[in-house]
Amino acid sequence: MAGSSAKDMTVGSPMKLILGFAVPLLFGFLFQQFYSVVDTIIVGKTLGVDALAGVGATGSVNFLVIGFCMGVCNGFAIPVAQKFGAKDYVTMRRFIANSVWLSIGFAAVMTVLVSIFCRQILTLMRTPEDILEYAYSYILIVFIGIPATYLYNLLSGFIRSIGDSKTPLVFLVISSVLNIGLDLLLIMVFRMGVAGAAVATVLSQLISGILCLIYMYYKFDILIVKKDEWKADTHLMRILCSMGVPMGLQYSITAIGSVILQTAVNTLGSAAVASMTAGSKVSLFFCCPFDALGSTMSTYGGQNVGAKRLDRIGKGLLSCSILGIVYSIAAFVILYFFGDKFALMFLDAGETEILQNARMMLVINSAFFIPLTFVNVIRFLIQGMGYSTFAILAGVFEMIARTLGGVFLVPVFGYTGACFASPLAWILADLFLFPAYFHVMKRLHKILKV
Repeated sequence: MAGSSAKDMTVGSPMKLILGFAVPLLFGFLFQQFYSVVDTIIVGKTLGVDALAGVGATGSVNFLVIGFCMGVCNGFAIPVAQKFGAKDYVTMRRFIANSVWLSIGFAAVMTVLVSIFCRQILTLMRTPEDILEYAYSYILIVFIGIPATYLYNLLSGFIRSIGDSKTPLVFLVISSVLNIGLDLLLIMVFRMGVAGAAVATVLSQLISGILCLIYMYYKFDILIVKKDEWKADTHLMRILCSMGVPMGLQYSITAIGSVILQTAVNTLGSAAVASMTAGSKVSLFFCCPFDALGSTMSTYGGQNVGAKRLDRIGKGLLSCSILGIVYSIAAFVILYFFGDKFALMFLDAGETEILQNARMMLVINSAFFIPLTFVNVIRFLIQGMGYSTFAILAGVFEMIARTLGGVFLVPVFGYTGACFASPLAWILADLFLFPAYFHVMKRLHKILKV
């Protein structure tokens, strides 16, 4: 049995399916940000601006590494979604088994490498001396927790690939409550500083992953790999890597631009880093709907290509784009009037300059949320249809734009220049993604002959 929570996205109203799938995902992404935000609030309010800036200075390199892990896991889930759509459950489980073997290997290698070179990376990024130790203490523990990141993202990806976006949300809610408790305990009672915030986040994600595993075992018989299906298969591994590695690299290549931009911001001093940190934390919360819509389109595209229902792809893209555009307008209005109020979650009211700079970043970024809608919706749709390599190229455009922001805009315009780097990245990515989508659809019509 597939389980009552599985959802076939190859039949029915695209708008209704996308909304029904995206809303639980949205709450899941919000709770993931909740982890991070609780860390940041407690760090900023109890340990001070330097500690806040230290945690914030790790944001881009964190995304570089953890983003690769998440991208790989999302890519591994695409063949699972396609085989589920095609009703080929045996091959689907063999893909799951080989995804597990690959993830164990990726997690082991990455954990060792990034932990060894962690301090050198922060030094190369010109992290200010007064916040370097805070940054190192935080990010080292996050990197040691890479296996927990793989565990949760891989298993939740499998569950979502068969149409169940609600269950991973439940586990995130549970672990987010645990995260808050651990934050308060480790930082305020045991006085572990920023290291306590990192430990709380890693443990919470580990528990989420274990809950996903238990749920899969008891709820979805079709996902339980049988003994003879655990055999490593180099052909299936190549397919999985062709999907997962490009998606991981897409995140990482995008993050390279962010690292270069962060390096430029670091030269402006710890106050600028704190402003960017507070603004980024609020922005990540408001960007969760774009992440939810993107992940929805990945599953939607995968299932419909597997079922050879190309006629539904364009309808789904239109429905998803409408939802994203309406939200973008609402988000801009909210952040324009209340951006500095949201930043107060992380800073004291006396930090007036930092608060105003955080608001500036939020207003500038949200003014370009409509281009961000298309970056997420089209890119993840293309990935779901099996063309993950295009994600790398979209990531390259984002990297170029953020690099230009760090190399040219920040030295000339200072903090204001840094605020325009991400909007520039989204626009350049869209200029590539729109033609890429039509190219992919044309190729699929020829291949599938539909």
